[in-house]
Amino acid sequence: MTSTHPATIISQENWEKRLGEVPVSKTEINQLIMDYLLVEGYKDAAEKFSQECGLQPGEDLETTQERMRIRFAVQAGNIEEAIERVNDLNPEILDTNPQLYFHLQQQRLIELIRSGQVEEALMFAQEELAPRGEQVPELLDELEKTMTLLAFDPKSGHTSPVGFLLDYSQRQKTAGELNAAILASMSLPSEPKLPSLVKLLDWTQSQLAEKVQFPRINNILTGELDTGTNGGDESRQPNSTI
Repeated sequence: MTSTHPATIISQENWEKRLGEVPVSKTEINQLIMDYLLVEGYKDAAEKFSQECGLQPGEDLETTQERMRIRFAVQAGNIEEAIERVNDLNPEILDTNPQLYFHLQQQRLIELIRSGQVEEALMFAQEELAPRGEQVPELLDELEKTMTLLAFDPKSGHTSPVGFLLDYSQRQKTAGELNAAILASMSLPSEPKLPSLVKLLDWTQSQLAEKVQFPRINNILTGELDTGTNGGDESRQPNSTI
């Protein structure tokens, strides 16, 4: 029976030596950190980090703070406040993105349903959302799913087939979409690079583990190398060690 385990082991000493030979500048690392702080809206941390490393942020930090006020408003269910702040920041953001505006109004409808304002929710859906949904069938389907919440008691709505709309994650999803649109309007990345690099690291390690056994980074928070195997049989003797 042919073994599927890697035939070669790379020792920790050899692996650390190889990693040390990879050219990574401190400036590149600082740029990744600054990118993450700005996109996620950590204004105070970005300001302090800028002072410490001498790296200028690519976005005005006051704008960063306003983005976070808008994001927090959506996460708190204060959709009208968020829309007002976005329009004060740049009215073209919502004017040129009808799907985003629909999702904000959809979230506003969800908040009305959540608070038990049935009549207000019906009127709002008819006047604000239905006309937009008729123009785009995909949006109309989203509206119909949202209206399904009215068939359930708001307190037990989470048990309905569309109960996920009442979850906090739905607010986060809408807030993230709005934040990305604001960043795009300023020609800035809509997502931080760091999470993508972490996913790439995990994928690369999985691919490499099919060919060799090497010290993996299993805990990204500590960055420590795991000197065990790649998940195979630790008692197996490798064909070669380097």
